Amino acid sequence: MNKLGDSLNGKRVFITQSNDFMGTPLAAAFSAYNASVMTDEQALGGNTDVQSIVKAVGQIDVLIVNLAVPAPNTPVEDVQDDEWRYVFDHIVDPLPKLMRAVLPQMIERQSGKIVVMGSATAFRGQRRTSTYSAARGAQVAYVRAVGAEIARHNIQINLIAQNFVENPTYYPEEVQALDKFQTRLRAEVPAGRLATAEEDAQFAVFLASSEVNFFIGQSVPFAGGWVT
Repeated sequence: MNKLGDSLNGKRVFITQSNDFMGTPLAAAFSAYNASVMTDEQALGGNTDVQSIVKAVGQIDVLIVNLAVPAPNTPVEDVQDDEWRYVFDHIVDPLPKLMRAVLPQMIERQSGKIVVMGSATAFRGQRRTSTYSAARGAQVAYVRAVGAEIARHNIQINLIAQNFVENPTYYPEEVQALDKFQTRLRAEVPAGRLATAEEDAQFAVFLASSEVNFFIGQSVPFAGGWVT
């Protein structure tokens, strides 16, 4: 019997927005399983030509949708249209563009894996996060619908709903060093710590492996018990 992850040997894995959020540890994790890792550093908001990016990459066996923007900290009554539009433009709007670009080749092969790096803020209310939480919640709803639709083609799309994971976008070292943050961490997270980026990346490897095919349109919390 093959070990988990053996099926990634030689698979072509494409990671978006690869210099931000979980991009670097994801590239390292998939490379360790001998996957052929391809990356693109661009944020995919605005008029970014996603079709051309995907065409240049060629065959994609595993798509890792890594999208991020700094989370606004705005009271709900002060949220302006430009903040709302910017966050959705960079976290939600790229999803259908990526599906239009990648799914036809996966459907033709009747095989593929898509993992969206999402957020557990979609599942737990927090003050001053209405814009960001709504965008991450839209990702969850989108993955649920698309997952159910494309499963018949032997393509699995799922989402990792993470929080309290080491990454340079949301929990950089300077944030981790704050006493206030450490107090919050101990109070709110049953695990009592941040997850390492490597732990999270290994979960993505798990979902992307051909040995694991029974997750369909799911958004799985990875947040140390902050949501269950």
